[in-house]
Amino acid sequence: MDTLKDAPAARRTRRGRSQMTRSAEPGQNLHLRVPFITRGIPTYDLLGDEALTRIEATADRILAEIGIEMREDPEAVRLYREAGADVTEISAEAWNVRFEPGMLREILRTAPGRFTQHARNPANTVEIGGDATVFAPSYGSPFVMDLDNGRRYGTIADFENLVKLAQSSPWLHHSGGTICEPTDVPVNKRHLDMVYAHMRYSDRAFLGSITAPERAADSIDMCRILFGADFVDENCVIMGNFNTTSPLVLDGVTTQGIRTYAEAGQASIHLPFLLGGAVSPLTMAGSVAQCLAESMSSCALTQLVRPGAPAVLAGFLSSMSLRTGSPTFGTPEPALGSLVMGQLARRLNLPLRCAGNFSTSKQPDGQAMQQSMMSMMSAIQGGANFILHSAGFLDGLLSMSYEKFVMDCDMAGALHAYMKGVEVSDDTLGFDALAQNGPGEHLFGTDHTLRHYQTAYWDSALNDDQPFETWMDQGGIDSAQRANRRWKEILNTYEAPPMDEATDEALRDYIAIKKASMLDGWY
Repeated sequence: MDTLKDAPAARRTRRGRSQMTRSAEPGQNLHLRVPFITRGIPTYDLLGDEALTRIEATADRILAEIGIEMREDPEAVRLYREAGADVTEISAEAWNVRFEPGMLREILRTAPGRFTQHARNPANTVEIGGDATVFAPSYGSPFVMDLDNGRRYGTIADFENLVKLAQSSPWLHHSGGTICEPTDVPVNKRHLDMVYAHMRYSDRAFLGSITAPERAADSIDMCRILFGADFVDENCVIMGNFNTTSPLVLDGVTTQGIRTYAEAGQASIHLPFLLGGAVSPLTMAGSVAQCLAESMSSCALTQLVRPGAPAVLAGFLSSMSLRTGSPTFGTPEPALGSLVMGQLARRLNLPLRCAGNFSTSKQPDGQAMQQSMMSMMSAIQGGANFILHSAGFLDGLLSMSYEKFVMDCDMAGALHAYMKGVEVSDDTLGFDALAQNGPGEHLFGTDHTLRHYQTAYWDSALNDDQPFETWMDQGGIDSAQRANRRWKEILNTYEAPPMDEATDEALRDYIAIKKASMLDGWY
């Protein structure tokens, strides 16, 4: 692997001075800023070895007795068959693939337990796996909303705004992927604009397109322009976020996309979207067993294509209202499932993606933040390494909220402090703080207080902690209104990270040629 010093000139950029110096504004927390979080707290192991072994045995039984249905990708089927899977043809374009217990675990031994995803700014390169945790924005919403204009279809302007908001927050580590669907751009061309927006308006790592294998290839080709072809051939610079088709189906678009990323040595996330009672058992143990089976079968394809290609085990576990049939997010049972997925990922030695700031609320309100904290904390406690949906998720993922985006970023800042843990030393025990002035005397002016007052506590950028009377005198502004002001301020002062002009021109030329080569497609 090349080192950072070998990276091309297009990547050698740094954040502007304005982002790294302290101002009088709240929420600075310079002591907490890191390119990714190194966990300083233990994971929470919910289940004992016997229960975990039973879940793994059920996943093996699903794979051996029911199998995975593969569709419209005979090459993927060939790879599984040659690895030892039992393949039965269902039709000309569909196959049932079954795996003996332990087979997929053996295949996955070549997948790295931790890997590096490089950013064009080396200072923002992230580690995924082990004790590293990466926060990324939410993904996939067709709608956006804000307090001024309400709910509406997303546009490329919204997409760019949300990339800028993510880049401006020190509490996100990754630019994400389809932050919202830019519905004003043709379906067959919008991936080019989305990938370019991540490259131009952020200098962090990002996700590429997965909606068709040729779009996945375009994403990787654009990375070769940005990073240099040789660097991309030897390093992970992009990831794809792939969904299985639950229950127990891998369609051809998905497997061809997985193969495209793996062939190039790039990373992929393998995510069953399980709605309990609809596409998975409504009991959490059953959903987790199915999740493990589906994600393992998908992850294994990467190793059959290119052993050592990075693969991320993943789970999106959701409950539902059994009275209405509606999905419910941010509920306790899936939170417990995320804890168990963390244990299973560690037993496989694979990085994990799960949970995030999930909510079905339609506004950035108390319900939104209550559900979000339930879901997000399960990912933190469970040891998730890549947490997509860390900012902006509302309306059951149908909408990205500008206000909730900055509210979630503020919460993510608090989680940096939480995950740092508690340092115990002669200095932090603070004996001298009490001894300096003795009993009955305040500690405001002690040497210990003066050493630590800027770094002792996380400082919120959004909370109002003033007395009630002061808050009323200042207009009684609630958190959503403060967030509305905040995102506008951020966008008003945003400055794009520098990019080499020749690289930018080459990316624009690539996009222009690709768009000119095809008619607009709107479905």
